[in-house]
Amino acid sequence: MGRQAALAVLMCLCAAATVLAEDPYLFYTWNVTYGTLSPLGVPQQVILINGMFPGPPINCSSNNNIVVNVFNNLDEPVLFSWNGVQHRKNSWQDGVPGTSCPILPGTNHTYHFQVKDQIGSYYYFPSTAFHKAAGGYGGLRVNSRLLIPVPFADPEDDYTVLAGDWYTKSHTALKNLLDSGRALGRPDGIVINGKAGKIGDASEEPLFTMKPGKTYRYRICNVGLKNSINFRIQSHALKMVELEGSHVVQNVYDSLDVHLGQCYSVLVEANQEPKDYYLVVSSRLTKHVLTSTRLIRYIGSKGPASPALPEAPVGWPWSVNQFRSFRWNLTASAARPNPQGSYHYGAINITRTIKLVNSAAKVNGKLRFGINGVSHQDAATPLKLAEYFGVHDQVFKYDMIPDEPASLTGELKIAPNVINATFRDYIEIIFENHEKSVQSWHLDGYSFFAVAIEPGRWTPEKRKHYNLLDAVSRNNIHVYPNSWAAIMLTFDNAGMWNLRSESWDRRYLGQQLYVSVLSPARSLRDEYNIPDSALQCGVVASLPKPKPYTI
Repeated sequence: MGRQAALAVLMCLCAAATVLAEDPYLFYTWNVTYGTLSPLGVPQQVILINGMFPGPPINCSSNNNIVVNVFNNLDEPVLFSWNGVQHRKNSWQDGVPGTSCPILPGTNHTYHFQVKDQIGSYYYFPSTAFHKAAGGYGGLRVNSRLLIPVPFADPEDDYTVLAGDWYTKSHTALKNLLDSGRALGRPDGIVINGKAGKIGDASEEPLFTMKPGKTYRYRICNVGLKNSINFRIQSHALKMVELEGSHVVQNVYDSLDVHLGQCYSVLVEANQEPKDYYLVVSSRLTKHVLTSTRLIRYIGSKGPASPALPEAPVGWPWSVNQFRSFRWNLTASAARPNPQGSYHYGAINITRTIKLVNSAAKVNGKLRFGINGVSHQDAATPLKLAEYFGVHDQVFKYDMIPDEPASLTGELKIAPNVINATFRDYIEIIFENHEKSVQSWHLDGYSFFAVAIEPGRWTPEKRKHYNLLDAVSRNNIHVYPNSWAAIMLTFDNAGMWNLRSESWDRRYLGQQLYVSVLSPARSLRDEYNIPDSALQCGVVASLPKPKPYTI
């Protein structure tokens, strides 16, 4: 073989090796439309994806590349966000108004992200306007790669439960209520995978089926707008195995409180009499309790489900104790966060403490919600784009809120709310809730250690109550009335990241902020360049792209 021929063969082999070495791609095409369904028995407008509500599931494994081509056939701009996916170095794909220009009606846009080395139960949802109230959400599961051991046997099947409160008013009517300064009011019911069942309805088709003697995995996410929920299955125990990307100590529960935005995985053994059973979801920590059911049928079922539903727990002290029972499984060998090269997160020195206090107030006679005295307002130019193109001073100011609110007078300032964080700092964030309702918070781009939830006010002395050994690493934390919660994390994921209330009216009316995490090196080792396909809008609409980062 001649030298040139040999070189050609070598180049082909190298190219083939590169292709084979690349992580697998999964491609999705979404047609986003309106449709008419009756989730609570009343016909109303909902958002469908490929004609489905909930939308089509994304079922992938760690390190897979996900490519989703979204065709927006709504009459409004839309964005989709991926609740719990960390988008390492890639906040461009996070799909929230602070990072991306919306997809205009009649156009399409392609998301391309990698789930990297994470596992767990998540979901996607529309992040624009008040679209989440019309659906448009779906399940997103990230499985462990083959050969990586999981701390339980493979289940017979894997089921996703997307449950939450629901309004029969349209999303535009609800948005108009909030825009006019009024409150949403009480939800009308609870939907479970897009529908509320009726007790005793002989014509109801089962949501899931189970074979006697087999074990099933149920992934439960609260995709509602206002209320915490309780999940339970008639006559069946729930063995928790995973919580928002972390394998946990496998405690057994009769029921689980799932707060807004949270996702849990449980194993359920089909070890009861082979008949029908009700999966039950009810609202929690509310004066008026809403309850919904869906049917689970044993294969070979010999009878209907009992109309006597298992009761939900009462009061929030029960819920606090359940939270304290959740423990990280330190022996599991799947993906785990490793801050600053040490699994001993409790031994790392805290470099910054940020205390965030939620509040509600009237601004010009209209209801608004805020954090540390600032009510966030989305800008016409996404914050990440303004920062990347070097024109942030035309769009927002950094650090409008202090790390420690001196006093909250009840007044709120309306403006984009952006905290400037130091890359790779180890941070403690305190959420203090001075109100009478439970709050729930989510941070994009990260998992964090939920080290404490306690009643009262936080002081530095409260750190002695932290769980510094096996707190669960997760992306969502709740705060009970007149209580506080503490989380710890390393800001090691460069980008612009949304920290928001999961109470959707509060988020829409300003109870959110963004955390800007910039790498001083401006290197591809720390953050990806803006994608060629990224939309440009606002003050950066016609600007040339900045010089790209390099290694």
